[in-house]
Amino acid sequence: MDAMVITEFGETDVFERRDVDRPEPGPTELLVRVHASSVNPVDCKIRQAGSWAGISPPTIIGYDVSGVVEDVGEAVTDFGVGDEVFYTPEIFGEQGSYAEFQTADESIVAPKPESLSHEEAAALPLAAATAWEAIVTRGDVTAGETALIHGAGGVGAHAVQIADESGATVVAVTSPETVDQTEELGAVRAIDYESEDFADVIDSEFDEGVDLVFDTVGGETLVDSTAVTNPHGRLVTILEPEGEWGSAYQQNYTLEMCFLERDRRPLDALRRLVEAGRLEPVIDSVRPVTEVAQAHELVEGSGLTGKVVLDVDGAW
Repeated sequence: MDAMVITEFGETDVFERRDVDRPEPGPTELLVRVHASSVNPVDCKIRQAGSWAGISPPTIIGYDVSGVVEDVGEAVTDFGVGDEVFYTPEIFGEQGSYAEFQTADESIVAPKPESLSHEEAAALPLAAATAWEAIVTRGDVTAGETALIHGAGGVGAHAVQIADESGATVVAVTSPETVDQTEELGAVRAIDYESEDFADVIDSEFDEGVDLVFDTVGGETLVDSTAVTNPHGRLVTILEPEGEWGSAYQQNYTLEMCFLERDRRPLDALRRLVEAGRLEPVIDSVRPVTEVAQAHELVEGSGLTGKVVLDVDGAW
């Protein structure tokens, strides 16, 4: 099969198109013909130095899939050949999705939303499932609460929609390029981090603090957010929090560190939201997978308004 392989760890010039062996599905696995994938920040981190994830070049990376089942293992019960599916592959030591075919255990795969194209569906699995876990499962957001979301990129843009659909008042801190878009997605206030201080905005424009903070930015963002977080508030991050917490413990905050565990459950929830017209993929651009190096450069840069999606099936 055709694949875009990283020949070593390094910059974007390590990608090389190669003909490699097609994987065979195990007893509980699906062999999926990949129609589309996308680029996430973790893809870039693994390309640069992915030994922490059990990755050893030459190998195939990529952690979003929308495609069609080509073959199934003997113990598979929930899917058949020809089914359209979407999912985020396992990261640790596994082959990724920048290739014609990819195998995955059926337990982490879900039926693709029928209303979405493969390119649209490929924008969702890793980013939107992470947002669902952070806002709903870990953050336990409820109607009437206020949620502060730092970053409205791939994960954050979907988190805004999910929090809004949960009935929360959503405030998001984002780049100047995506202020208008973020409010269109459901934020009652999008704060331009280049020209505004989020704590000042919340203090001056809102009657009280926030109940949930979701951080996709890192650094001291989370600890700085405690200045506007109500007692007993929840703080969720997908990065390692930094800074001095001081007397924050006296506010009885709950801190959740969220690393997405692969599972069908959040994907089923996302599909239901999509099919109800309550969640839409947020896409910046679509490029052929043969241009994956340029796609990584875009993700490592700035100014994106959504996910960079890779057309796989039509690229070879």
